[in-house]
Amino acid sequence: MFAEAVGIAVAVVAFLVLLTAMRTIRIVPQARARNVERLGRYYKTMEPGLNVIIPFIDRVKPLIDLREQVVSFTGQRVITEDNLVVTIDTVLFFQVTDPRAADYEIVNYIQAIEQITATMLRSVIGSMDLEKTLTSRETINTQLRGVLDDASGKWGIRVTRVEIKTIDPPQSVKDAMEKQMRAEREKRAAILTAEGVRQSQILTAEGEKQSNILRAEGAKQGTILKAEGQAQAIEAVFQSIHENDPDPKLLAYQYLQTLPQIANGPGNTMWMIPSELTSALKALSTAFDSSRPAAETPGSRRADTAALEVPDGSPALTSGAEDSSADAALADVERNVAALEGDGASEASQAALAAAIAAIPEPPPAPEVALPASLQETDPGANGGAASSA
Repeated sequence: MFAEAVGIAVAVVAFLVLLTAMRTIRIVPQARARNVERLGRYYKTMEPGLNVIIPFIDRVKPLIDLREQVVSFTGQRVITEDNLVVTIDTVLFFQVTDPRAADYEIVNYIQAIEQITATMLRSVIGSMDLEKTLTSRETINTQLRGVLDDASGKWGIRVTRVEIKTIDPPQSVKDAMEKQMRAEREKRAAILTAEGVRQSQILTAEGEKQSNILRAEGAKQGTILKAEGQAQAIEAVFQSIHENDPDPKLLAYQYLQTLPQIANGPGNTMWMIPSELTSALKALSTAFDSSRPAAETPGSRRADTAALEVPDGSPALTSGAEDSSADAALADVERNVAALEGDGASEASQAALAAAIAAIPEPPPAPEVALPASLQETDPGANGGAASSA
């Protein structure tokens, strides 16, 4: 019995020693702190690591986190300067720097920070209109951080950052802002489109300008080269003519070869016969009869030019000269042909002369002149003269 009593006593003492040791030794984690009260009064703040206290005399308070903490406050309704109610969500970053002040200077520092944040938001945003509130977040954050840091300094708390998460205006204001934003974007789109069209037109005009300049330069060069070629050709022809010294017989033959080519054009309704045609025919006829002198005939002194009109596909000769001059020219050509036939000229020369004769038609009859009816009534003598002329 005695041995059992001794065993129980030893077990109780061991348990008491273990309990005392457990209550005497306290381990505090890193970045944490615990306040110690001795007989109900603040004694000390335990640092991270192993700490020894007096059991049943010292009381250890809960852990205080010394790391930076983040608290989000949602639904803060604030009235702006232009009397619009906006809802603001804020995010607060703070850190406990003095565990004793945080434990004994304020009951609940989290709740205290939330209330002071809401108060400062109303104070800061109440002096701004909605547009400035939406565009001045950095200014609001700086002001809130300064005020909160000053107010929470005595609580052993340091506010590191204050961020406004959202600013939610009323729905009617949102709709108006959306319309304004859409109008601004459409305006910028129209301006950009107009600028693009303007640049496109400028580039197109510049391209057309360069194209016209190059085309004009090409036409200029082509005209210059063509004129130079014609000048060289004319110079070569004239030089050949002066060097070969052609006689009237060659020139007369060229006359006869050129006249049918002039008349063969599909659009030619009138072509001019030079006044020297009869003289050229006479010179050609005398080329085959050197013993016969080329006497001047009345046909060689005809009018300067004669016009051959072709109204219906069949040529008809009209001229400002007298009919007797045309008859004289035709008679002179017939005499030249007869001389060629009598002198035994070549068949080619006779054919050329015959073609030239066929190209000269008979002169048209004189047109009738009829006076208007008004003149016939007022002047009977004129009617009689016209009738007699007809």
